[in-house]
Amino acid sequence: MSLVAGASLLLSACSGGDSGSGSTDQNGSSTDVKAMAVGKAEQGDVFKLADTPGYNATVTIGIDDGYSAYNNQTPDTNSSYNNYIVNAVLSGAFKLDGNNKQVLNGDVFDSAAITSKDPQVVTYKLKPNLKWSDGQPYDCKDLYLAWLSQSGLAKGPDGKTPFNSASTTGYAQIKTATCKDNLTFETDYSAPYLDYKGLFNGVAIMPAHVLEAKTGIADITKLAPTGDPAQLKAAGDFWTDKWKGFDASIMPSSGPYKITAFDANQKAVTLEKNANWSGGKGGPSKIVVKAMEDTKAMATALQNGEIDVAASTQPDATAAQTMKGLAAQGVVYGSAPQLTYEHLDLNFTRMFKDKDLRKAFFEAVNRKEITDKLLKEVQADAEPLNSVEFYQGEEGYTDLYSSKAGLGADAAAKTLSDAGWVKGGDGIFAKGGQRASFKITHNQNARRSQTVEIIISQAKAAGIEVKDETDANFLKGGRVSTGDYDIALFGWSASPAKAESRSIYVCKANGGDQNYQGLCDPEGIDKNYDIAIKATDEAVKTKAYQDVDKAIADQYATLPLFQTPSMWAFKGIDRVYMQSYDGVLWSAGEWEPKK
Repeated sequence: MSLVAGASLLLSACSGGDSGSGSTDQNGSSTDVKAMAVGKAEQGDVFKLADTPGYNATVTIGIDDGYSAYNNQTPDTNSSYNNYIVNAVLSGAFKLDGNNKQVLNGDVFDSAAITSKDPQVVTYKLKPNLKWSDGQPYDCKDLYLAWLSQSGLAKGPDGKTPFNSASTTGYAQIKTATCKDNLTFETDYSAPYLDYKGLFNGVAIMPAHVLEAKTGIADITKLAPTGDPAQLKAAGDFWTDKWKGFDASIMPSSGPYKITAFDANQKAVTLEKNANWSGGKGGPSKIVVKAMEDTKAMATALQNGEIDVAASTQPDATAAQTMKGLAAQGVVYGSAPQLTYEHLDLNFTRMFKDKDLRKAFFEAVNRKEITDKLLKEVQADAEPLNSVEFYQGEEGYTDLYSSKAGLGADAAAKTLSDAGWVKGGDGIFAKGGQRASFKITHNQNARRSQTVEIIISQAKAAGIEVKDETDANFLKGGRVSTGDYDIALFGWSASPAKAESRSIYVCKANGGDQNYQGLCDPEGIDKNYDIAIKATDEAVKTKAYQDVDKAIADQYATLPLFQTPSMWAFKGIDRVYMQSYDGVLWSAGEWEPKK
């Protein structure tokens, strides 16, 4: 499972091709799959769902982990797997296509653009007569609530914000937000923020009319962040706590599909067409999304006809082999690098406050062995990732970790010895009564268990004891978001907006809402993020993010493992593409039966 950055998403991931036709790339993906990354009616910078003929069918999809919340923007719900489902249910200003291009959601908005550069003002124009699935208007007040809830500016009776948002990045830069009329929303920034297209996306916009009805607030747009603290608390408590699980009475849809059922025991969500949706009317009449934590079992379920789409963000060599072998059954396979990276976060509030121990652990971990053993079947050119701000091939990417990680057992042992650690009779270093022994915690995931198994052997050779701790609810039960771990193994998933990573790495007191590991470097990290986010010159922006990247690496805080490739396969549908951030459902409203 992955978490979503900014809110970054927490992520808990054949030779196929088009029924055997067409050439394939080195990962086994059909070239036709790459063509599916663009919406059928997408033109230029505007996305609309193509108005394809709908069809009366149930499509069943397997994903890696289960749905838990309608509001995916709180720390304990923030998950890629909620996002994969809710992005088909909730609409916002911009969408991401399969190429990670930010395009205006033309089914809902006429425009969303900078209307003043100094100071920066972004104005949103909604289409008229939009409705939620419960018949209530979808209008400016819904965008206003998105800002109020995620800006961090609202103050309750205790002087603190009552909205527990996973991240305030971007929204916090908006000093005022105003509904000029029901269809015009104006946001005034305190400083330039060029990543504004990452804000007010679908999953960020909750139904304001529901919150008003349940809290007794007459008009949310009249409630300023400095307004009545009691009303702000009521709004914040409802926003934070009440949109979890599924309750049809308070969870309407503003997108092409609405949730009609949620079986928590079976970890299955049922989606049906939203009759009030303003865009294209195509797509299957019903979609069932099932959690299948065992990626091998997901591939087998596709093979046996139990599911129609296998969509995994957790690459697994055996599952990839199975799906690659199903071309004769009409299965199309795809794989693509995501804007997601698998990594190890070291907890600064526990024994890893000791930098020498952090340094020795990095030196002991050979990441190439991990990628070679676990990823090559899924992505032939997989290699360790050496940045947390940039991906391979991206402008600004610099290798910051090859000189720090995988230096071998002897180098790690020397680092500990030089720092006063002494190897005991059990072969494990200790200092001040503290053994170099700790757990790596992750969710239920076979590849992550295999990753830890490899690290256990590498660390043991260096005199470090690593233990594997699997917790199925690690990423959605509050443990990771409260820092309840020694080392956390998971993935961050992000949109193209780099500003969204700020909340992961800046000091807690400076807006580090997703900084669960306790890292704090005001000079090296926080200041450079501030420069990057406010920059209007691309060169200045890139250099500042590079400085952030280096400061994080120099702290030995996060060890990136690899950029996570997705893998997906489908049959009976004309085209499915697994979007890096939003999964396969981003274009479900224009799916057609394969002819």
